[in-house]
Amino acid sequence: MKTSLWLTSVLSLIAALALPTVRADLPEYLRKSEPAFSWKLSEKVERDGDTIYNLQLVSQTWQGITWKHALQVCQPKGVRPTSVLLLRNQGGQPNAATTALDLELARRAQAPCACLYGIPNQPLLGGKTEDALVAETFVRYLESKDENWPLLFPMVKSVVKAMDALQAFARQEWQMPLEGFVVTGASKRGWTTWLTGASDPRVKAIAPMVIDTLNMRKQMDHQLETLGAYSAQIHDYTERGLVPLPKTATAERLWKMVDPYSYRDQLTMPKLLINGNNDPYWATDALNLYWDGLRGDKWVLYVPNAGHNLEQKGADGKPDHSRAINGLAAFARHIIHNNPMPQLTWTHDDADGQAHLRIHSTPPATGGRLWLAEAPTRDFRKAKWVSRPLDDKSATAAVALPSKGFIAFYAELDYTIGDLPYHLSTTLRVLGK
Repeated sequence: MKTSLWLTSVLSLIAALALPTVRADLPEYLRKSEPAFSWKLSEKVERDGDTIYNLQLVSQTWQGITWKHALQVCQPKGVRPTSVLLLRNQGGQPNAATTALDLELARRAQAPCACLYGIPNQPLLGGKTEDALVAETFVRYLESKDENWPLLFPMVKSVVKAMDALQAFARQEWQMPLEGFVVTGASKRGWTTWLTGASDPRVKAIAPMVIDTLNMRKQMDHQLETLGAYSAQIHDYTERGLVPLPKTATAERLWKMVDPYSYRDQLTMPKLLINGNNDPYWATDALNLYWDGLRGDKWVLYVPNAGHNLEQKGADGKPDHSRAINGLAAFARHIIHNNPMPQLTWTHDDADGQAHLRIHSTPPATGGRLWLAEAPTRDFRKAKWVSRPLDDKSATAAVALPSKGFIAFYAELDYTIGDLPYHLSTTLRVLGK
């Protein structure tokens, strides 16, 4: 009996020594204290009635590296402070174009807009940036099992610490409490938006943009099936052996920690997903692999003939960002000013050799259209999207099965909030002979 107990103790000790020495999944990483955290208002600029506050933020120390950020608050003329703030996160540093964008978002949302820069801090780890940097940190996690490595963790924590700083700023500058945030960002910053929403109760709503890849393992399989190969845009991950996703316990834990779909039970706040139909990163119908699994109120806005930058190409070839900007601003205005979003539902069914899309909206939309694209395969990334009117009375559409190749379609409905027009979409469907 004593020998058995001794052997059990030794085996337990060996097992304990074999475990990762540093464990810090996302919730644990966010709970860690950050002695380096600090913020200060460095400049207040007033121009033509608009006010721009420039803050300096230190969010944390990650792997011995201090993360520093510019944090800018834009308050246009005539826009009063609100208890819920639109918070956008992006890379780089403020410039004239990004400040102009945030001022315009704030005008249309009728609420101040804050933007957190330096998500992530880069270049790092030998001059790496963007996806190459993310992939490097994933590889380092797989090699070391140090769960502090995945770059999404400090990216999320930066947004959390920005919320801390903005609440203190509002008390100091506006003499009012800041109770919550509508968080948004694009691409990796959209990824960060999802994970921040799952992590902090101050996030009242999220609007992730062009990160159409939740349920990641199924998405990678779907890319192969749909596109014939993994998208060239994710080469930083394929070249490092991260895609196809390794089937090891450590890799499974990594993707579970960074895939927003793993956190869907926490993602119950209102959500507006903004995607480009011709985004080269993802399969056109990628949303269908996770839409039904999302909890709570949700809406989607597709931008036709637009890629990863949501820059829609008009008939004249000129770029147009108004669909994305109006959609984001309208969503923020609805949430911030406690004005309910439209309730939009739809069903698909097949009859008489046609695919039928039936839509119900409360309140009724002011207009709508069906967007369609054709392609020889299921790869629609270079397809041209064209529109045709919906049946105004019944908000239904019928699409004939293609005689060859494939056709993709979805409906778009028109709404207004105050003087701001915007659109909401249904999910899209792909049909083949």
